[in-house]
Amino acid sequence: MTDLTKTVLGLELGSTRIKAVLIDERHIPIASGDYEWENRLVNGIWTYSMEDVHTGIRTCFAGLKADVKAKYGVELTTVGAIGVSAMMHGYLPFDKNGKQLAEFRTWRNTITGPAAEKLTELFGFNIPQRWSIAHLYQAILNGEEHVKDIDSLTTLAGYIHRKLTGENVMGVGEASGMFPIDSEKLDYDEDMIGKFNALTGMDLRSVLPKVLPAGANAGRLTEEGALFLDPTGMLKPGIPVAPCEGDAGTGMAATNSVRVRTGNVSAGTSDFAMIVTDKPLGVHREIDMVTTPDGLPVAMVHCNNCTSDINAWVNLFSEFCVMMGVEIDRGELFTRLFRAALEGEGDCGGLLSYNYFSGEGVTDFDEGRPVFLRRPDANFSLANFMRAHLLSALATLKIGLDILTGEEKVVIDRLCGHGGFFKTPEVGQRMLSAAVHAPVTVTETAGEGGPYGMALLAAYMLWRDEGESLPDYLDSKVFAGAKSITIMADDRDAAGFDAFLARYRNALGVERAATELF
Repeated sequence: MTDLTKTVLGLELGSTRIKAVLIDERHIPIASGDYEWENRLVNGIWTYSMEDVHTGIRTCFAGLKADVKAKYGVELTTVGAIGVSAMMHGYLPFDKNGKQLAEFRTWRNTITGPAAEKLTELFGFNIPQRWSIAHLYQAILNGEEHVKDIDSLTTLAGYIHRKLTGENVMGVGEASGMFPIDSEKLDYDEDMIGKFNALTGMDLRSVLPKVLPAGANAGRLTEEGALFLDPTGMLKPGIPVAPCEGDAGTGMAATNSVRVRTGNVSAGTSDFAMIVTDKPLGVHREIDMVTTPDGLPVAMVHCNNCTSDINAWVNLFSEFCVMMGVEIDRGELFTRLFRAALEGEGDCGGLLSYNYFSGEGVTDFDEGRPVFLRRPDANFSLANFMRAHLLSALATLKIGLDILTGEEKVVIDRLCGHGGFFKTPEVGQRMLSAAVHAPVTVTETAGEGGPYGMALLAAYMLWRDEGESLPDYLDSKVFAGAKSITIMADDRDAAGFDAFLARYRNALGVERAATELF
């Protein structure tokens, strides 16, 4: 690698890891850096401090620089383009001087129930609790002092984009998690903007970021932005920056799931399914309507909880290994435990798990308690134990998807998986296929996830042909020769998941009691 301008950088601030991926002109990842972090529950609010955000993204970029230096012997001083992504939704209000007015309230919070219910009724459009507009209206309903000083409202991706470029803009997919979008105009829904203004007396459009579609130029890296990302001063300003996107949009790009009737499942700390639709849907509390990075409507089933409980159990097994004097790589431990699940009984042999670290909108929980239970006569084996936790990670997602495919008759031609849940070959893929009773595809780049998808969106801005659509660009230039594996679960796995889910639904009262009594 000699010409750094022929590379593109994607950055994503995920829920447990900040990661940077550098790709070349062939859209192949050639270097990376990362930083692990975790949200914290502070005064009843799931949050990350801005100090953690700044430290994390700089440490991640420094790791990328070191990787480039080690592999290619060059200093990373520039790239062809940059794109930033982060967890969607949440609440980051600022005053006219750029002062943050409230703690960052992440997507994980379930504290905006009254606001979400009122806005859903007002708009005739489902507004989930985690959406930025629900947080804003709840702050108004709460009479919070800072509301009168709000000059701008953004998301974590929007915040970082503004730090890099000085521009208060974002991609349409990210914006669709703040406020409903008109897919024809590629902008906020004007009628709903008017209804909110009439309800609150606020000029909402002046507060929200400007909306841009994929491929638009969203600014350039300023001198201040370059120093923010790379305090050593080696990174040069002037690099074009793509519209920032949320992790839903980057997941769609990373899995080539931006055409109508395609879909993807992203599974990590949270999990969500994104299905690009060809028709309007009814209003369902369990279904978000967002958009692709180029503005097509997408039905989204979002679940707050996926792998956190699995991670906690793996940490426990890791402690046991240390106690026994056994050295094992944590990644290898994950792989072995995931593979053990393949040997479990289809319905997990009478074991049941609820992975609710936090509330869960799909099943109407404002709080969560991780719960594991078993019948006295259950087959309490390691294989069944791990399988129960893997199926639990997908159970709530399946409940939401049943609404799409059952009640709304949404057709899915192709479903792709990506994220940490699919890192161990075959296992997560087979479990998801059992859940949805459909084949699931994982590409060789699926493990790169969101930052890779963001890099592809930045590449689309930089390298697309005139008039070339995002779906065509991904089909012809990125995924035409990509390696992938498609798996269809067998009848035993599918029937086993159905039996597990029936038990899961029937015993939800146990989880309810746990939140009330413990």
